[in-house]
Amino acid sequence: MNAFSMDTSRIATVTRTELKQLIGAKDFWIPMVFLGGLFFLFIPTVLLLSITSVGDIGAVQQISQALEVLPQTAQDAIKGDSEAGKASYALAVYLFAPIAVVVPLTISTAVGAATIVGERERGTGEFLAHSPADVKEIYIGKLIASLLPGYATTIVGFGLYSLIVNTIVGPEVGGWFFPTREWWVLMLWVVPPFLALTLSIVLRLSARVKSTAAAQQASGLVSLPLIMVAYSQSTGALFGAGRATVYIGAIAWFMAGIGLWRGMKAVNRSRLLGVADGI
Repeated sequence: MNAFSMDTSRIATVTRTELKQLIGAKDFWIPMVFLGGLFFLFIPTVLLLSITSVGDIGAVQQISQALEVLPQTAQDAIKGDSEAGKASYALAVYLFAPIAVVVPLTISTAVGAATIVGERERGTGEFLAHSPADVKEIYIGKLIASLLPGYATTIVGFGLYSLIVNTIVGPEVGGWFFPTREWWVLMLWVVPPFLALTLSIVLRLSARVKSTAAAQQASGLVSLPLIMVAYSQSTGALFGAGRATVYIGAIAWFMAGIGLWRGMKAVNRSRLLGVADGI
């Protein structure tokens, strides 16, 4: 079977089974909701209110100083008639960029690290290895199941974050303004391929190691540099990199495709079974 003749119904079955297990695991979705709520709701609300409503002069001055190091195009795009308005706009649009990268990569990496080695530890790897699904279908199904929780949390959190930003900052800058064009590019074009690329590597590690703990440690070492790269590129997107952002996203999609192709070749039934020559 080649990569272009996979059965989508079998992939959907693998994905659905994996997601059902995650939904039933409170030790997974409770921290996931907490992480998303912390980054997308609590921290932005506290910081933006401290500037716009409370009028924290010290915070305004510190952010105003930080704005001076931004590219001129980013400085010119900042809206607001007052220092507090400009500071809150910059905080909402530019300085919260990490949330769009850290949240999906953290959540999805945690899922992907355990998705294959976890089958062996639960004793279900043999059943999966002898199922009608091809190993490529199993790999893609598990990758989708790892990607969806992180990206779905980010999309929902992004919607709530947009509501908070427009409600708190909007009156300071003349009305609702968020999401900006750069944030749409970031969320729909830049973040997804970096997420897919990271998971393609993490799933290969999950298939090779002998325990979930080892998979999580190894995936952490691998995902950290990718998070840094994704963050730097996402920051560039928000700072108005223009066409360069589109090119960066295209390169990331290309690299993700290579990662997925290599990942499908690396996962085999012996590694699902955990036999010595397959690890």
